[in-house]
Amino acid sequence: MKPGSVVAENKLRELFGLSGRVAVVTGGAGLLGMKHAEAIAFAGGIPVLLDLPQACPDQKAKMLSSTLHCESLGIAADISNEQSITNARDQILEKFSRLDILINNAANNPKMEAGTGKQWSRLENLSVDTWEADLRVGLTGAFLCSRVFGSEMARRRSGVIVNIASDLALIGPDQRIYRKAGIPDLEQPVKPVTYSVVKSGLVGLTRYLATYWADAGVRVNCISPGGVYNGQPADFVSKLQTLIPLGRMAHLDEYQGAMLFLCSDASSYMTGSNLVVDGGRTCW
Repeated sequence: MKPGSVVAENKLRELFGLSGRVAVVTGGAGLLGMKHAEAIAFAGGIPVLLDLPQACPDQKAKMLSSTLHCESLGIAADISNEQSITNARDQILEKFSRLDILINNAANNPKMEAGTGKQWSRLENLSVDTWEADLRVGLTGAFLCSRVFGSEMARRRSGVIVNIASDLALIGPDQRIYRKAGIPDLEQPVKPVTYSVVKSGLVGLTRYLATYWADAGVRVNCISPGGVYNGQPADFVSKLQTLIPLGRMAHLDEYQGAMLFLCSDASSYMTGSNLVVDGGRTCW
């Protein structure tokens, strides 16, 4: 390898490296949460999985450490409870003495299943309890985590926050992809309004925090991913794929590059932005 190539390779490793940086991933024991944590670990960072006790974040963190030979930590916490988040922050600082990255990933995202009779997800039927629960986790939880963890980063004058939005923060859901044959219109499943509201709110939260903490060395961006294939029914997948220029849903690991970019110094001049990674869906 030529000397110049070695310099360039080292520069790239430095730009995308996260050596020793501690990254909190909310909803970290979930499907995409684990993939975000993997990306952190691949770059030499230390992922901290924050999730509810029933999601077994400690067990998932140990599995991650064993598989990738990395340091990881799992903490059971309720992100809708500020004291729970504060306790998690103190535990992280006690163990690592630093806090560098927050990935606001947690959200309620129930499956769109058709049944008989009243369909809970339709606007006319959606309960106030469901509305408040979804916003409490997806939006209030992101606000509280940003306040608790972000304030610590601002105090240290260094840090990164990445909010996980969605292509549905930019476009309305095409409810036709959820339709089931032989079911009356008012009983058809739909993507609930709360999902769009939460994800749109995260884009707004991103812009607010990016300007609020710009002079404190904290960068804040969000990523708007498209749908991930995870064994969904063939008819749903077929309908969704026709809306995506690349002609398919994302693979589970296809957001790791974007996540690493936003968390690392490779995006050092980027804040307040929404990185759209949706196979081109929002182009149509």
